[in-house]
Amino acid sequence: MIHSLFLVNASGDIFLEKHWKSVVSRSVCDYFFEAVERATEPENVPPVIPTPHHCLINVLRQRVYFVAVIQSEVPPLFVIEFLHRVVDTFQDYFGVCTEAAVKDNVVVVYELLEEMLDNGFPLATESNILKELIKPPTILRTVVNTITGSTNVGEQLPTGQLSVVPWRRTGVKYTNNEAYFDVVEEIDAIIDKSGSTITAEIQGVIDACVKLTGMPDLTLSFMNPRLLDDVSFHPCVRFKRWEAERILSFVPPDGNFRLLSYHVSSQNLVAIPVYVKHNISFREGSSQGRFELTLGPKQTMGKAVESVLVSSQLPRGVLNANLSPSQGTYTFDPVTKLLSWDVGKINPQKLPSLKGSMSLQTGASKPDENPTINLQFKIQQLAVSGLKVNRLDMYGEKYKPFKGIKYMTKAGKFQVRT
Repeated sequence: MIHSLFLVNASGDIFLEKHWKSVVSRSVCDYFFEAVERATEPENVPPVIPTPHHCLINVLRQRVYFVAVIQSEVPPLFVIEFLHRVVDTFQDYFGVCTEAAVKDNVVVVYELLEEMLDNGFPLATESNILKELIKPPTILRTVVNTITGSTNVGEQLPTGQLSVVPWRRTGVKYTNNEAYFDVVEEIDAIIDKSGSTITAEIQGVIDACVKLTGMPDLTLSFMNPRLLDDVSFHPCVRFKRWEAERILSFVPPDGNFRLLSYHVSSQNLVAIPVYVKHNISFREGSSQGRFELTLGPKQTMGKAVESVLVSSQLPRGVLNANLSPSQGTYTFDPVTKLLSWDVGKINPQKLPSLKGSMSLQTGASKPDENPTINLQFKIQQLAVSGLKVNRLDMYGEKYKPFKGIKYMTKAGKFQVRT
């Protein structure tokens, strides 16, 4: 299936390669580099790039491209999912999945890739199994390995790999038994100049951190499960029970894992949590332009809108911006023409605003179009879709665990047109 894997940094340098079936020359990546040059943004590189003898399938995570080389017919989404699993595993082991982290732990990286793929086919991709096979690097373990010449490879085969629940190891014991669930929703929206919603959708995930003794069996129910559309589950979830009762029933992996991801695409279910009042104008024949921007909360159920960051790519003719924010700080880069305003937390009693003038090139014509405004924000303890967990029950064990649910909404690609 997967013949080779190349890791490419933002500068276009291949800093790591791994081959399974046969060695594929680095020159195959020339087709990938051509696609990167044609793309306007790094995210716009086509995920599947056909070549005369191979097919290149890539994902971009943390400014690193993971490029898989395929020679036979294979479902592209299968390979893309595996590449994301590789990145998640690296993040689990090293904390981050950057070029520096991969280079610092190159031996462990090769050991992981050797276990995750067997002759090009996915074998062990569960974090629990991998951590029994290959111990995560620590400072002490690295020093000992350097002195003794030993490796991080475990001496025994993982206990869970041959069981009916391969994602959970046996003999798990904890002093404090706890299960935490984070419902995180990311809202993508395009708002037109009059404030109407052109398109809006929600990408949501439920991340879990479960530290429970023994072999617990959990059920998680929602107050309004019909909201969920296009749901993707962790393999531990019993799909037939979800289809019949809309209840999540599962034996959880030990530690951190993603229980499910979902999609809400009905615009009438997507509440826009912030509004933007704007007045950006350029007069014909004038070297001055007007810039006024005001933000406010909307449909947030009384929850505070935090970590607000506004950015806008101003027209090329703008030389400088002389603005005064009512709160936060702003920066304007006269070279890239990028305006950034770090607002912080929105106070509903005193709405933040950014007002002032823009200096244009003398004699330059009026810009053809007004700039778009991009927003980043977070809202704690709110799932903007209205999704709510009803209850979490545990069976199969006698102790009472500590349970917690947390909600968060954040902006994905949130754009306001002016």
